[in-house]
Amino acid sequence: MDICDYLARRAGAARSHELQKAGFTRARVGRAVALGLLVRVRRGVYALPGDNRVAGVLAAGGRLTCLSAAPVYRLWTLNDPAGLHLSRSHPVHTSGVVEHGRPRHPRHPWLPVLGLADVLLHALHCLPELEALVMVQSAVSAGDVSLDFLYGRCQGRRNGRARSVLDLVIPRADSVLEVLANVYFARAGLRVRRHVYIPGVGEVDFLVEEILVVETDGSTHFEPKSIKRDQRRNNRSIIGGYLVLRYYYEDVIHRPEAMVAEVQAVLRAWRRPTGSGRGDQFA
Repeated sequence: MDICDYLARRAGAARSHELQKAGFTRARVGRAVALGLLVRVRRGVYALPGDNRVAGVLAAGGRLTCLSAAPVYRLWTLNDPAGLHLSRSHPVHTSGVVEHGRPRHPRHPWLPVLGLADVLLHALHCLPELEALVMVQSAVSAGDVSLDFLYGRCQGRRNGRARSVLDLVIPRADSVLEVLANVYFARAGLRVRRHVYIPGVGEVDFLVEEILVVETDGSTHFEPKSIKRDQRRNNRSIIGGYLVLRYYYEDVIHRPEAMVAEVQAVLRAWRRPTGSGRGDQFA
């Protein structure tokens, strides 16, 4: 195998002992560096040219965890990490590095990354509530970890905050928007059912108080075919006697209070006894 291909399969960097184990001699590595194919990041660490986070992790002598490891496991996130979240055998104060504890579970088989279990447990104890929630929810929804397993690792008084995040995980979530909207609706005291099938309409994201359909739409819903499909679903929902509201990324992420206020306003208007029919409620 070509040395560059080998490194590319390992996210662009490796330690010298890993290269030797794979059959690349010191002389071969040295020639690759001389030709500019590899960069010697520090003693014993080599990488492909260019900005490479994994090379930096190896150079720092640690493994990625928490928010920094989310891309490796394709976990949902709300924000990019401001610093580098690492687990190191011998932590030292390093600017821009968030230190985490040592691993308690098997590590990633070849990348300098902790195993998924430790990544999620570190997130539960490190990140703000909703940021930790979306990471855990994506792993649970994908079937990569069980909620019972995480609860089992979060026993005791010191883990109360972590358990409170796990309490927010729902059986199924198709997007970050669904996860967050569910939290906001529940905390507003709204009675909500998720993924409800409505005849003639199909499955809707939320049915609030058994009358208001709320859909949370991601970027794929901006395609022309999707827009027409969603508008027709709206029409069929209204014909069937339901109210409909749709919200997008900026609504759920950046203005959740306004979203909840609008939902509550529509429900109040529907309940207002100003006429005999539902349509009269908004007159």
